[in-house]
Amino acid sequence: MQDRTPDVVRDLLAAVFDALDIPAPATVGGSEAHDRVLNDRAVHAKIALRDVLDGAPLGVEWTTRYLRERLAESPPTGYVTSAQAHTALAAGKTWSEAVALPGGESR
Repeated sequence: MQDRTPDVVRDLLAAVFDALDIPAPATVGGSEAHDRVLNDRAVHAKIALRDVLDGAPLGVEWTTRYLRERLAESPPTGYVTSAQAHTALAAGKTWSEAVALPGGESR
């Protein structure tokens, strides 16, 4: 079956997916930063979806571009991800070292 979703809609959906699909924290301590980032990104995704559902007065392409710009301002940082911790462990670091943010704070 061929996909008939218009490219502009696919681009918007991809941006919304990117907003919500951020890496999980490696520790409970990283949950606060993760949740803050995810919440910020979810709010921007919700605003974009509301705009499109209200007729996208500036166009779906503009809304998608605006969402991507807001997501760039809210990258998933401030915590150590599970993937980052596993990479550090594979490189021979201890768990404490693997989950430490630059500067030594564990998250």
